Amino acid sequence: MGWLEISILVRWLFGWALALRFPLLPPGTPCHSRRLSVLIPARNEAATLPHLLAALAAQRLQPDEVIVIDDHSEDATAAIARNAATTLPIQVIQPPPLPPGWCGKPWALHHGVQASKGELLLFLDADTEPGPEFAERMVARHEALGGLVSVQPYHRTEKPYEQLSVLFNLVGLMAVPLGPGCGVAFGPALLSSRGDYARSGGHAAVAGKVVEDWFLGHCYEKAGLPVSAYLGYGQLAYRMYPGGLGDMVIGFDKNFATAAGEVRWPWMVAVLLWLSGLFWAAWCLPASLLGWPLVGNPALSWNALIYGAYALQLLLLTRRVGRFRWINLVFPVPVLFFLGVFLLAIVNLERGQVRWKGRTFRTR
Repeated sequence: MGWLEISILVRWLFGWALALRFPLLPPGTPCHSRRLSVLIPARNEAATLPHLLAALAAQRLQPDEVIVIDDHSEDATAAIARNAATTLPIQVIQPPPLPPGWCGKPWALHHGVQASKGELLLFLDADTEPGPEFAERMVARHEALGGLVSVQPYHRTEKPYEQLSVLFNLVGLMAVPLGPGCGVAFGPALLSSRGDYARSGGHAAVAGKVVEDWFLGHCYEKAGLPVSAYLGYGQLAYRMYPGGLGDMVIGFDKNFATAAGEVRWPWMVAVLLWLSGLFWAAWCLPASLLGWPLVGNPALSWNALIYGAYALQLLLLTRRVGRFRWINLVFPVPVLFFLGVFLLAIVNLERGQVRWKGRTFRTR
């Protein structure tokens, strides 16, 4: 075995090492009774909001109030929320028009907190789908850890184009530490006490941030508060971009362009090493079959082994991340998609802005 083969093996092993830190939200029962407010920012979420509201009505730990912040939607979002008031203690509010210097989600949640009364604040994106034990587990985890507790939902895919997002989901988790006190926050589901939220500066402190969850976590850390994160497999899911391939490209581009610089360099180096091996594997088998330029061993059997090893790794590592199956067997396709969105993100970084949900946001 030559140096190149050993290098590819080492990079493949990096993938397993990076995925060892994928903790799930553990079970637990709260020891204390505290008023729980659920805050849901919603802009044109008529298709997704009913699923979340139905799931909240089925929680073992019922919220004391649910505040839907209608962020000037152009669909039936507000009406759907009001109609659900028969099964949940729902209040629908609409913040003032978005002022300069604010992004839509922080502005909505800033006003949602002001309208709420709970001692505990559970922030949920409108497209999340919590299981019956989710709120109970979140509150129990917060009792144990304090500060800010967040969960990254399991990505529920339905249409073929959604499978292309596999690398964004996996790499996004590989590139950060997870677990108690990890310092990372995921925006789809966050829980904090009202007191800790105020100490951190809240969403007013991240008013102009497109990826507000990362920076909110930093604010908690600066205030001396722990920030913890878990995976939501079995407890919290979402379907990220049901609006089509274009929405998915823009959504990942928005996150890529603004959050990439926040990844800590040791994790970035490890992820880049693993990705370089994956990219090599994506090239080596087609190159061996078709006679394309190939550095290293040109034998079809060897390159098929490398390809199969990475395909198997992707199948196993993504089981708790999202519903990604057949796409892992043809991983050169999502590799090309990943590289294309990465290049688009670089363009938007140079341009200094990206457009999302009818609004233009700064990426610098």
